[in-house]
Amino acid sequence: MIFAAGLGTRLKPLTDTMPKALVPLAGKPLLQWQVEKLRDAGITDIIVNVHHFPDQIIDAVRTNNGWGTNIHISDERNQLLDTGGGLRKAWRDGLLGTDEPVLACNVDILSNIDIKALIAQYEETGVSRLVVSERQTQRYLCFNGDDLLCGWTNIATGEQKGFDGRHLAFSGMQILNDDTLPRLQQIDETKFSLIPFYLEIMKEVPLQAYVPSDYRMMDVGKIDQISEAEAFAESLL
Repeated sequence: MIFAAGLGTRLKPLTDTMPKALVPLAGKPLLQWQVEKLRDAGITDIIVNVHHFPDQIIDAVRTNNGWGTNIHISDERNQLLDTGGGLRKAWRDGLLGTDEPVLACNVDILSNIDIKALIAQYEETGVSRLVVSERQTQRYLCFNGDDLLCGWTNIATGEQKGFDGRHLAFSGMQILNDDTLPRLQQIDETKFSLIPFYLEIMKEVPLQAYVPSDYRMMDVGKIDQISEAEAFAESLL
């Protein structure tokens, strides 16, 4: 599943007339970069959630025949649900298989991750995997000696949830097993991100860190980063 429903406020004025998912980088919209990366890893059934200028995304998918994949639209035009709420809606609507793992990622994060290697590591144990890295940030997920999620911390404010451990930065990609997805029902809110969901279930369900080797990533989140993002995207070709 590709999370593409966000408003893209940091990419204004581009997102005043188009969804973040269709912001062009080096001749391709962000959504196409993500779809092609998943397709090249052998993933051809893809869900894309939409909210901001949803018809533009739907038209782009149809015009380009899903860029060689079978894309299903999870329509959130009535309410933006964030990553956790969006994933739960897709699951409730039957767009996600009930007994199959789901790889979910953000449309605006480009990286050189080897998705086939990520899938292979997941298949070794069947444990849900969170893609993380050692990059510097303010908010970190915390992992214990077995690389299992045990907490979260904001080093700028000192706020902490759960237990402290190895600090790793979340990279907006995860593989969740069929034991993890039904537990989305435990969250009372309609709109919520996946991080509080993970912190809610981590004592019951193992969530393991996956740290890619030689990892490079970029969050295409600000309008003044477009030129840098285009150069980064081209470096991935």
